[in-house]
Amino acid sequence: MSRQTLTAPRKLILDIVTHSHDHPTASDIIDRLKSQGQSVAYATVYNSLRYLTEQGLIRELKLEKDASRYDARTEDHQHIVCVSCGKVSEVMTDSPKEWLRRIEHETGYAISEEQFLFKGVCAECRTPASQSTH
Repeated sequence: MSRQTLTAPRKLILDIVTHSHDHPTASDIIDRLKSQGQSVAYATVYNSLRYLTEQGLIRELKLEKDASRYDARTEDHQHIVCVSCGKVSEVMTDSPKEWLRRIEHETGYAISEEQFLFKGVCAECRTPASQSTH
């Protein structure tokens, strides 16, 4: 699938996700489209996000009770969420292979995909100046 075969709204949405480092929600994407002067129907945004995810151009992140977020980095990696401000960051450290092998042995499953969610307090929220604003 190439960008050339995408509809205009799908290209716009893919560009927003690709250039965002905050893992935007559908609502964030709609707001960004509006700020760019684009008028795209809500259903078009949701359908486009589903299509782009199914085509493997973006990843949908379901982080517990939060709304789905979207990530243009499709290679294997994990995420960490700040429990104070809600920021989502990427974790590029490889998963321990021995641990995955032990899980396969214990469960009888052949692991084809893994998804870990780490939680903590980000560096910005831990600084004394930001603690007075949170």
